[in-house]
Amino acid sequence: MDESSVVTPPYLAGPLRLLPFRALMLSPARIGDPSSARAFVRPYRDVADRLRRWERTGQVRHDSEPAIYLHEYTAGGITVRGLVGALDLSHRAVTRGERAVFPHEGIHPLQVADLADRMLEMQVNPAPILLVHRGHAAVRGIVEELLETEPDHAFTDRGGQRHRVWAVRGTDQLAALDDALAGSRALIADGHHRYAAYLRLQEEAPGGPGDLGLAMLVDQDDTPLFLGPIHRVLAGTTLDQLESAAARSGATFDRTTEAQAVARLGPDTLAATDGVAWASVHLEVPRNRAAVEVVHEQLVPALPVRPDEVGRHHSVEDALAQVRAGSGVALLLPAPDFDLVLRIVAAGRLLPEKATSFQPKPHLGVLIRSLRDEPVARR
Repeated sequence: MDESSVVTPPYLAGPLRLLPFRALMLSPARIGDPSSARAFVRPYRDVADRLRRWERTGQVRHDSEPAIYLHEYTAGGITVRGLVGALDLSHRAVTRGERAVFPHEGIHPLQVADLADRMLEMQVNPAPILLVHRGHAAVRGIVEELLETEPDHAFTDRGGQRHRVWAVRGTDQLAALDDALAGSRALIADGHHRYAAYLRLQEEAPGGPGDLGLAMLVDQDDTPLFLGPIHRVLAGTTLDQLESAAARSGATFDRTTEAQAVARLGPDTLAATDGVAWASVHLEVPRNRAAVEVVHEQLVPALPVRPDEVGRHHSVEDALAQVRAGSGVALLLPAPDFDLVLRIVAAGRLLPEKATSFQPKPHLGVLIRSLRDEPVARR
C-alpha cells in the first residue's frame, strides 16, 4: 500500500457499544486554556506522569469508579449533548449491513501511524472522537431522565465554554443504555485519523486497553451540531480558466456581482472570485451526490492548467484572504446536508477530504481516558 495515499478506514461491526471508563478531567481553570496543551506534547512517554503530577496538585481529577458520561457543552450560543464512553473496537464489519460506525472521508496511513504511536507513548486518549447519530427514543429517554437530576460537574471553562457532566454508573442504567445503543449507526463527525489510529492499536494488541477508544456520541436530532462547508482556494487558477473548466464539465458560469453570487449559493451552485471579479457556477449535481464531490471529480479536473494547490478553509473570510493578491480563485461552497451525508456513506462512498465542518467541538480536557486503567470487561 502507498503510505502517502488516502485510503478508507475499516468499518466497525454492530452492535455499537460504549463502555464505562474512569475519566480524567482537567480542572476548569485549565480547560480551554491553550497552555494546557503542554500536557500532551513531546516527550509523549512522559504524558501519563505529567497528568499524575497535575492530579497530585489538584489540576486533574481521576474518577475512582468507571462510568459513561453525559457531557453537555455550550459554545457560541449552541448547546450540544453527547454520551461519552469507551467505544468497543473489537469487531470489524465484513458486509455493508454489519457496519455501525461510518467514516465520511479517507485517511492518510502515515498520519494514522503517527497518531497511534503517539497515543501508545502517552498511554491516554486525550479527547473523544465525535460521532453523530439519529438517536432512538430509548436513548433520548435515558438522556432526558439524566437531565432532570443535578449534574456531577457544572462549570464555565477558561475559554468560555459552559459544561455540565453527569456520570452514569448504576448497573440498571448502564444495561438500559447498552441495550438502547445496540442498534445505533453513527457517522464520524470529527476524528477520522484518531479513529483509524484506535483501530491500528487494537489490531496490534487485541484483548487489552486498545480494544476500546474514547468517543462522544451526539444525537443530531436532539442537540444538533452545526454542519458547515469547507471552502476551496485554487492557487494559481484564474476566473477565465474556471470558466473554461465549467464549459468542459457541463456547469454554467455566470459573471456577476458579489451580492448576486453569494445570494445564489445553494446545493448545486457555488460562488467564485479572484478577489476582484465574481461569478456564479451552477453545477449538474446528480441525485444523492454533493456539490463538493462534483467540484473534485469534474470541475477541478477540467481546468486547462492544474492548480498549484487546492487550499481548504473553514471560513469565507479565510478563503477570501487568500485571493486578495490575485493569486488564485476562491470557491465558496454550500453547506452540506446531514441527511445527504448519511445517504452517501450508506451507499459506501466517501466525500473528498475536508468536505464538512461539524461545530462546535468541546474544549480539550473535559474527559480523558487513561490506557493504564483496567479496561471494563465486555458482556
